[in-house]
Amino acid sequence: MSAEATNSVTPGPMPGAVSGQVTPTARRKARPRIDLRRLGRAALLGPAARGRLPDAISHVVEAHRAHHPDADLEPLRHAYVLAESSHRGQMRKSGEPYITHPLAVTLILAELGAETTTLTASLLHDTVEDTDVTLDQVRDQFGEEVRYLVDGVTKLEKVDYGAAAESETFRKMLVATGNDVRVMSIKLADRLHNMRTLGVMRPEKQERIAKVTRDVLIPLAERLGVQALKTELEDLVFAILHPEEYAHTRELIVRNAARADDPLAEVADEVRGVLREADIQAEVLIRPRHFVSVHRVSRKRGRLRGSDFGRVLVLVNEDADCYGVLGELHTCMKPVVSEFKDFIAVPKFNLYQSLHTAVAREDGQVVEVLIRTHQMHKVAEAGVVALGNPYAPAPDDPADGERVDPTRPGWLSRLLDWQEAAPDPDHFWSTLREDLAQDREITVFRPDGGTLGLPEGATCVDAAYAQYGEDAHACIGARVNGRLATLSTVLKDGDTVQLLMGQDPASEPSREWLEHAHTPAARIAIQRWLNAHPVQAESQQQNEARTAEDRTAQRPVGAPDPDAAPEQPADRPGHVLADLPGATVRLARCCTPVPPDEITGFAVRGGAVTVHRVECPAVARMKDGGRAEIGVRWGEAAECRVTLVAESFVRPHLLADLTEAMASEGAEIVSATVEPPTQQQVRHTYTVQLPDAGHLPALMRAMRNVAGVYDVSRAQPQPQGG
Repeated sequence: MSAEATNSVTPGPMPGAVSGQVTPTARRKARPRIDLRRLGRAALLGPAARGRLPDAISHVVEAHRAHHPDADLEPLRHAYVLAESSHRGQMRKSGEPYITHPLAVTLILAELGAETTTLTASLLHDTVEDTDVTLDQVRDQFGEEVRYLVDGVTKLEKVDYGAAAESETFRKMLVATGNDVRVMSIKLADRLHNMRTLGVMRPEKQERIAKVTRDVLIPLAERLGVQALKTELEDLVFAILHPEEYAHTRELIVRNAARADDPLAEVADEVRGVLREADIQAEVLIRPRHFVSVHRVSRKRGRLRGSDFGRVLVLVNEDADCYGVLGELHTCMKPVVSEFKDFIAVPKFNLYQSLHTAVAREDGQVVEVLIRTHQMHKVAEAGVVALGNPYAPAPDDPADGERVDPTRPGWLSRLLDWQEAAPDPDHFWSTLREDLAQDREITVFRPDGGTLGLPEGATCVDAAYAQYGEDAHACIGARVNGRLATLSTVLKDGDTVQLLMGQDPASEPSREWLEHAHTPAARIAIQRWLNAHPVQAESQQQNEARTAEDRTAQRPVGAPDPDAAPEQPADRPGHVLADLPGATVRLARCCTPVPPDEITGFAVRGGAVTVHRVECPAVARMKDGGRAEIGVRWGEAAECRVTLVAESFVRPHLLADLTEAMASEGAEIVSATVEPPTQQQVRHTYTVQLPDAGHLPALMRAMRNVAGVYDVSRAQPQPQGG
């Protein structure tokens, strides 16, 4: 059976107002609803008496009507009849009729506000897996949407998939979720009920299920914004995997509940008074932290105070009222400005919207305050479930048959992209867990105003593959906030990223990129290219393993050795005129002066004069050594030799493109050196002979225009001189 046995200490439904389902006063009065949070907390705080099973379908109908008063209930009744008859005779390990499981799952979703199609599929979610009902029957009786949802949550058989059945089932479920997020809503509710009723399972099986829940389903619940399910799942996993820490946290909560004074209640009363005087209609509630939240706070702050066990929640009717409440609280109470966050103007990636602030009491306790509208609160609790049927056409916009899901978030699109390329189930499973462990998303902006959603810690490499897919192999660099940056640069929330793309269709990624790729999409795309091009990949690996000493200078055939003496003859008469008749004039290679540089000369052995730029460090050293200066000046012949440094991003064929551009400007390359690349950047040094110094600006422009080159400059004078 797909659902686990019922734990004998699990309480039945508990009446009470849901903290997340507060309605405006204008709304019709609804019945008290089952409080999912309190139900979970009660299950953890201790046993409760169990009466007979309620008429669960009536509870489902009642909960559904509270959210959807005009819903057609016939599909629910029909689905219940089919599910009950199909599961008849099947029992859970606790001895309860199996139908109690799909009913409980459906009730969870009904309380969250799911629409009729989701509830219908929820009632039937185990029929195809565990009974003789077929998907064709489901489609014939309930339509294609219900069939799709039921198929999406139906497990793959271990007989067919063996050890890969679990990972392949999740892969199938995620693909189905990409087309309809309601698939994952049903799965999350299914897992919540199974976690609530896990007590009679063997400890090792409890632990295995709890770990999968922690690593995969809780992050998915967070990303879909279904906080009501996520927080209870966290607490249940906490109780199984960390029983001692859970017991300690439970004791802290029980002890705090017995306190005579309650700082949260006092601050809530003060907030009500402030808002009454400001004539702002609002509901002020105390929102207790769940077990895992209390545990995290206790580890962060040490000894807990009363204000650490919850937050004050303010619910209003309009967005503008949120900011009105914020202004009043910051005016009339003592705000902790560093705690302010505006998730209304900039919602979280999982649809969450709220204003966060905090106020300080006279005793030093800080109380966190959440401010949101009733609708924001509904979405904050139920996430995508609260949005109803994302495929229902608007009244004035008839459906054209194309399924476009407005709730499909960017993280899900990215996940679906890379999962197709995962080479095997084990790789998919491990990569999925790693991807979901990145539980914070950042938004970066493209120059065209578009955005990219990336996990925290993502680099320019990740941004390239997120924007261009496998075309990102041609990426040669990036600008972050207008400044050149390496592809390894870690991006921050709000950065503007311009990706610089090469034009060579044969561009290839570097193996080094794997070290900087944070997202599965980038890593898989790079690794797939390396696997498909083993010769190039091996060559890259050998090149990267070479030390700087093993690198020979790369230069055109016939060019002098760049490690030769620092002074080279100009071999161009009339280039520089010296006040020493008959002397051979040489330009110092340490600073390669060119017109109209200010220059000076020194006599050296052999009756030659070496010419330096006046700011060259060698000039001061030779003066200190007592060498006499020789007057020199530029002659009318403007031929010159100059050393240029080009800085670029690594890409194939760059050296060839640079030398071609230089030759087209009439530059004769005397020598060229290429330093070992670092962080995908490489430095080229060229000494060139020009027919006219006036060609130098055009030459430098031509070099800068080569794809991948981001700067060209004159070589700075070096300490050694001639």
